[in-house]
Amino acid sequence: MKLRSDLSRVLGLGSAHAGVHHWWHQRLSAIAIIPLALWFVTALLGHMHDDYIDLKTWIQSPFVTVLLVSLLAAMFYHAKLGLQVVIEDYVHVEIVKVLALAAMKLGCVFGALLGIVSVLKLSFGM
Repeated sequence: MKLRSDLSRVLGLGSAHAGVHHWWHQRLSAIAIIPLALWFVTALLGHMHDDYIDLKTWIQSPFVTVLLVSLLAAMFYHAKLGLQVVIEDYVHVEIVKVLALAAMKLGCVFGALLGIVSVLKLSFGM
């Protein structure tokens, strides 16, 4: 017994079987963010009274640079995944949905690149 109508089978409506992949990526990015965010908060608390030169010296450490870039990449990827779900679930006009998804993805890419370039600029002393 099939629960789908003939029309839905012809149009290909139904599960795209991509939900599990998206779900796993969102969970894995969240798991990556937890230790990175804890490290970032504790590190900032430890450097709270430092001046610009001391913070720049701290960021120039390769270990710190890699962790900061990883945190930025994971946060913006996780935000992109979460916002994508919200837009797909709650925006029902197709053209608005497509435009919102495109704007959101461009915004996330721009934000991630801006943050990563800023960290790298500080790290390489430019």
